[in-house]
Amino acid sequence: MAKSSPLLGTHVSVAGGLYKAIAHGQELNCSAIQIFTHSSRQWAFKPLEKDSIHAFIKAQENSDVQTVVVHASYLMNPASPEPSTRKKSLDMLRSELEACEALKIPYLVLHPGARLESDLATALKNCAETINAALKTTHHVKILLENMAGQGTIVGSSLEELQEIYLHIEEKHRVGFCFDTCHAFASGYDFTTQESYKTFWQRFDDLLGIEKLHAIHMNDSIKAFGSRVDRHADIGSGKIGLHAFELIMNDTRFKDCAKILETPKGEGTQEDQKNLNLLRSLIKK
Repeated sequence: MAKSSPLLGTHVSVAGGLYKAIAHGQELNCSAIQIFTHSSRQWAFKPLEKDSIHAFIKAQENSDVQTVVVHASYLMNPASPEPSTRKKSLDMLRSELEACEALKIPYLVLHPGARLESDLATALKNCAETINAALKTTHHVKILLENMAGQGTIVGSSLEELQEIYLHIEEKHRVGFCFDTCHAFASGYDFTTQESYKTFWQRFDDLLGIEKLHAIHMNDSIKAFGSRVDRHADIGSGKIGLHAFELIMNDTRFKDCAKILETPKGEGTQEDQKNLNLLRSLIKK
């Protein structure tokens, strides 16, 4: 695969061994993939074995997969008002970062968490402090804060909230951002027309810095604009529409951003292939 190709892929399974994720990505002609390094629904984190680490690194070296992104466990709540929950989240976040470092994976996508009964300012500071503590045990992996749809007490649905977390980060070069199209649309950001797209990304750049964007989750939205409901749809079959994805796929600023599908899977790889083919077809020659 040509190195000039857009970094495009999907979230793939690691069933049977981490190294198999690379083969799954290859089957779909992916230049980027996203994985979990362990079960996203369990607190237990089994340390990676040396053979598993070596097999994964060698598999990627012998593949066309240029970038691997890890998605952190959904169980973590770094913004929680409960010290015990933050401690468990910190321990898991450290384990996730250490796994990424061992596997030579550069990015770990993290949901900022939920404030629950606490006020927003406290929750955002809690999130940043958890990240600050976690980063001390590794040296190279970047945490990518993901924008959220805004359901319930979830934080990070606005660019301003992500900016506030970032302002409290000590090692700022170790934190960047992952933009989720469905979440942004559901939270009330319009980027579906040429004009609104330009306006949105200018605001993103002003508040966060577009150079800090390293991954984009490419998802259409089942729910309406501003619904604050997180329901992913196949590309072009939801409320966002194809034009927004065409703009992203042809935006030269995002050439080196890993564009990752998190669309409904269905059986086998057919749905992923369909969505990937559609995104590739949007690229102007």
